[in-house]
Amino acid sequence: MSSLKNDFIPYGHQWIDDEDIESVAEALRSDWITQGRKIDEFERRVAEYCGAKYAVAVANGTAALHAACAVAGISEGDEAITTPITFPATTNAVVYCNGKPVFADIKEDTLNIDPEAIQNKLSAKTKAILPVDFAGHPAELDEIREIARERGLVVIEDAAHALGAEYKGRRIGSISDMTILSFHPVKHITTGEGGMILTDSREFYEKLKIFRHHGIVRDNQDKGLWYYEIHELGHNFRITDFQCALGLSQLKKLDRFIQRRREIAARYNEAFAGIEEIITPVEREDAQAVYHIYVIQLQLEKLKSDRKEIFKALREKNIGVNVHYLPVHLHPFYQRKFGYKKGDYPKAEGYYERAITLPLFPKMSDDDVEYVIGSVMKVITNYRK
Repeated sequence: MSSLKNDFIPYGHQWIDDEDIESVAEALRSDWITQGRKIDEFERRVAEYCGAKYAVAVANGTAALHAACAVAGISEGDEAITTPITFPATTNAVVYCNGKPVFADIKEDTLNIDPEAIQNKLSAKTKAILPVDFAGHPAELDEIREIARERGLVVIEDAAHALGAEYKGRRIGSISDMTILSFHPVKHITTGEGGMILTDSREFYEKLKIFRHHGIVRDNQDKGLWYYEIHELGHNFRITDFQCALGLSQLKKLDRFIQRRREIAARYNEAFAGIEEIITPVEREDAQAVYHIYVIQLQLEKLKSDRKEIFKALREKNIGVNVHYLPVHLHPFYQRKFGYKKGDYPKAEGYYERAITLPLFPKMSDDDVEYVIGSVMKVITNYRK
């Protein structure tokens, strides 16, 4: 049934071929396996693809978020507004910088942060806005940028789900002050682990490069070619040359990967269109989504069981459904540290109670897709009131 090595169909999966493997092997045979030419080339190619002036590759998407928050100047006493529907790395990065994540509720169609809700959360302490392009659908970036412009805020766009997506005809990565990418295996292309920050700001670019490498600055060569200083604390967030070799090979396939993701999403949409117990994802007319994940929402009032039972029934059919995500404000750490509680963000919480992520990745065969559709149909029929 499945195109993978076993019958289990995960919600996401990398696609590594012989060309990718040979690219990595070639890099490993070279003189540089850490900070070499492949990193520079990968940064340049991704920046060109996304329409950004500069790119800084780092160890993972979380490191990218942390670096962006740091160079944006988030520090003790600052607040950054973001969505509760995201992987905690988005908000953790703010906390790493001693800032406070402030949540704004989501829109019920795209599941992205609501610009009107952002307006209600602004304060004198607000330093940045961190929109998330959830599931690969761009947030309402024009409205968010206008809010930021009026208040002198930095927009750090978490586009870990959205490499290759478009907003009003522009590629994601060319719009916000800084845009974050992830190259985890379930993302659109992979470097194993890896991340990147895209920006048009020369100032941010230079600061990001320093932050990535311990905070080291080499601008006083009069003291000797070996000499360096640390003016501000940084981290070792470096990525390797052989990871970027894999990224370069994967990048050649990105458009094909995106096309296949959109094909699978379209087939799901078609199959579930007439099923009143299921809400399918929305794609706004001004955006082209790239479907990092495909999330359905269950109309629980039409079903004789809760989401947990339906999730379990699909797992028993070897379908690796998942849930993205528990709203961040409901994690015990965020409740304990910042006082968030259930009921604070009803739209995000309502979405979470209904959500199930179905498998979607380029390596899925048509048979895989049809098996997922058939299984969902059977389970819904079994639990229909």
